[in-house]
Amino acid sequence: MAYETPANSRETRQEGPLGDDAAEYAALAADLRAAVDGAVRFDEYARVLYATDGSIYRARPAGAVEPRDVADVQSAVRVAADHDVPIIARGAGSSLGGQAVGPGCVVLDLSTHMDGVVEIRPEDRRAVVQPGVVQDDLDARLAPHGLKFAPDPASSNRATVGGGIGNNSTGAHSVRYGITDEYTERLDVVLADGSRIETREVVLDSPEWDRIVEGDSREAELYRTVRRLVEDNETEIESRYPDLKRNVSGYNLQKVIYRNDDGERAINLSKLFVGAESTLGIVVEAELSLVTKPAETALALYCFDDLIDALEAVPVALEYDVSAVELMDDEVFRLARDSEQYATYEEPIPEGTAAALMVEFDSELVADFEAAISRTNERFLASGTAFDAIEAYTDDAQADLWKLRKAAIPLLMSLEGDPKPYPFIEDATVPPGELADYTRRFEEILAAHDTSAAYFAHAGSGTLHIRPILSLKEGEGIETMRSIADDVTDLVVEHHGAFSGEHGDGLARTEFNPKMYGKTLWEAFRELKTAFDPDWRMNPGKVVYRDSNPTDMREHLRYGEGYSSLESQTELDFSDEGGFAHLVELCNGCGTCRQTETDVMCPTYRATGDEMTTTRGRANMLRAAISGDLSEDELYTERFQTEVLDLCVGCKGCKSDCPTGVDMAKLKTEVKHQYHEREGSSLRTKLFGRIDRLSWLGSLAAPLSNRATAIPGSRRVLESAFGIAADRSLPRFADESLREWAADRRPRVSAEEAERKVLLFPDTYTNYNYPEPGKAAIRVLEAAGVHVRVPSEVAPSGRAAYSVGLLDIAKERAHTNVDVFTEYIDDGWEIVSVEPSDAVLFQDEYTDLVGDSAVNPVAGHSYGVCEYLDVHRLVEGIETTDPTTSLTYHGHCHQHAAGKDHHAVGVLRRAGYAVDPLDSGCCGMAGSFGYEAEHYDLSKAIGELLFEKIRASDGEQVVAPGGSCRSQIGDGSGEIPPHPIEMLDRVVVR
Repeated sequence: MAYETPANSRETRQEGPLGDDAAEYAALAADLRAAVDGAVRFDEYARVLYATDGSIYRARPAGAVEPRDVADVQSAVRVAADHDVPIIARGAGSSLGGQAVGPGCVVLDLSTHMDGVVEIRPEDRRAVVQPGVVQDDLDARLAPHGLKFAPDPASSNRATVGGGIGNNSTGAHSVRYGITDEYTERLDVVLADGSRIETREVVLDSPEWDRIVEGDSREAELYRTVRRLVEDNETEIESRYPDLKRNVSGYNLQKVIYRNDDGERAINLSKLFVGAESTLGIVVEAELSLVTKPAETALALYCFDDLIDALEAVPVALEYDVSAVELMDDEVFRLARDSEQYATYEEPIPEGTAAALMVEFDSELVADFEAAISRTNERFLASGTAFDAIEAYTDDAQADLWKLRKAAIPLLMSLEGDPKPYPFIEDATVPPGELADYTRRFEEILAAHDTSAAYFAHAGSGTLHIRPILSLKEGEGIETMRSIADDVTDLVVEHHGAFSGEHGDGLARTEFNPKMYGKTLWEAFRELKTAFDPDWRMNPGKVVYRDSNPTDMREHLRYGEGYSSLESQTELDFSDEGGFAHLVELCNGCGTCRQTETDVMCPTYRATGDEMTTTRGRANMLRAAISGDLSEDELYTERFQTEVLDLCVGCKGCKSDCPTGVDMAKLKTEVKHQYHEREGSSLRTKLFGRIDRLSWLGSLAAPLSNRATAIPGSRRVLESAFGIAADRSLPRFADESLREWAADRRPRVSAEEAERKVLLFPDTYTNYNYPEPGKAAIRVLEAAGVHVRVPSEVAPSGRAAYSVGLLDIAKERAHTNVDVFTEYIDDGWEIVSVEPSDAVLFQDEYTDLVGDSAVNPVAGHSYGVCEYLDVHRLVEGIETTDPTTSLTYHGHCHQHAAGKDHHAVGVLRRAGYAVDPLDSGCCGMAGSFGYEAEHYDLSKAIGELLFEKIRASDGEQVVAPGGSCRSQIGDGSGEIPPHPIEMLDRVVVR
């Protein structure tokens, strides 16, 4: 990584196998630090971060280790064994069954360093990878070879391959490709004693087999034990394991011995480790078989007015050459409709759709997509089974439907209030032909427990995600969960299905495995576990358990019966979010903020790879602070401010890209304000919060003020006195402000002759540092027939003060501006900003500072300048010359969060420019963040992610609307890029 945060080292009291003996934990941590090169994090913060995953569970570990290599893994396992402490391997922590958490354990975070692609062999369709590689990153490496890793979980943009092996993951295309165990050919595994074993296909009773099993080595014992257990239990295996494409409950005894392509009986222990949830050993390298990537696909989405009708259509769809059959219900559509992020994708869904089946075809199975869809149309539409269909042949149209489907899980967790659709039996799988009957019976169980559920499914494989809506903060809700699980597992056994078809056993389903597999196989599981892990230290309580320590799905809940949180008095209005605490608790741990290639969220994680810097990490820390998991005053300590909050750049990406809408920028601002109120604020914070005053003085004294910062040693003085990074270029001050320039010229369009009147807001940066975009905006607006005025009576926007948590100043300025703006709006004016962050402030954050009733008119009449031109289609009325320069466009993260970032691209293209809009996030400058000495390196590391995309673009000229973005790009390239409005101004004919 380009930037690494320091490992924490403060020791605290622990719970777990070593009890409350701080000395024992200190000794464990010390031995680990002596034995491994990677970071060892045994402080209280690390224990909070690794206490949860994407599930409903929470259990504080002893600490975490970030191994750098296989030797570190071996050493950590041995040290844990010496201290008799359990150990868990973890990837992205996005699992839903509670596999990645355990009380008092040592967590091995394999995602930090062991994330490489070791080898790609296109000729034999194989790849060798480390466990921490993210699946989408692997697929990106495979794409030039026309290959991919077949399993495709919805979390593939952050889930690691090692986690997928642990869970035996799959996804929407299991109808076509099956699940992970079918593509895992060889593994390098660290066993419970720290030794290594390489698993691969071995022909039984061959010379190789004889060499392995002779003698009394650990490897020989394991091979002999596995073969005996399988052959002694053939009848039970045949009768107990369901005949399904997906079954990830229990151990893979049914797959470890098989007939290979040559018809020989073979054994491959790799199949056994897949789905074992690191209970048998820790995978440190994997050789995977790959599939070719179809050149093209097509989708048809069939709309039904009844859920059962849709489910009855599933086996019919499977009669055709389909590569996926997915289901969504009306609750998913409703939540998407109410979501800023997913509303666009839901728009095509017809009113009255109770459920929809999404059927995909690919070019490797179907030669003529239109003919294939015509046949399914005839089957579903002509018969009246479905009432409408959406056909999608282009990549973009299909991507929109897939985004809607993949958003189902996190969208459901965004329901308001404490009752949530929780995952605990939601990936049970039955034969596809029995889905309709299974669902009818499931609904009877729900009705008997006086609750409802949301439905979505990998229907083609019989995996129906049904999530009962419960509150787990009360004992009654917890007992209802257990009772529903008991009844549903009975129902699944009746249908000869699997308790888990996708998300594994973990803490949620392990206790029910004896019901599914029976006493004989359950004892075989225990014997298998003992053979591989004699002391039962490898992720104990998952897949199988001892009678002396049974797994209970009601234990270790994140929101259990004793959970409570503080709802303090806040300066910002959190009523729309259900309160401060509810906004924090919206984080369900799905880990979307760990994605590395697309969307805005989360820039600090992309640069650091540190869990603390994710939205999930910060939300976990905030939840611990408000629920008493951390000490009462921890929220206001310097450490909490520095390590948890200060590395949030306030980009607002999480507000739009987090599926449940955890607005960390807003949460951070509120807590920073409370901290300033309690502890006071630094001189630098006051300076940045009132940057308009310094900018006014600098402009007044220009050019002398610009020369002052060029004096040798002056920058070091600034860093020493104020903490402003000496290596960061400072903005230059204009000797004539935008206000002054505008006051000295006569408007080219009078108020009387104009159809539109605009108040162009003079933001601090445009007014005092870089007036050219403001001048260009005035000229372009006037060319469109708009009367423009730059007001003198407005206050600074308050964005700078808001960003550093000086909410009293921000609120005062917001009230002033709302009063001024309202008078203008009442007189027919509209508010336009050159700086995107100010436009979004008026549209969004002013509501939190002032209140809905006063701000609504302002929010409804405020625009970014390109947004204004686009919304009112003003570019069409401007005569322009043909541009000669192609553009690379970097948008502003605040406008992305508000869903308004596309306007600039639209107006530039209508003006004739060829534009390449980058899929980029925050530039890393983030207002004052990039100027702060302690954050300079991180700011540059985030910026490098943007520079990589710029270098890959074909555009001849970079453009960016944000002042901070232009400063960051200027520092990286030596040339400050223009604002999009400047490029538009260059082609206007006057």
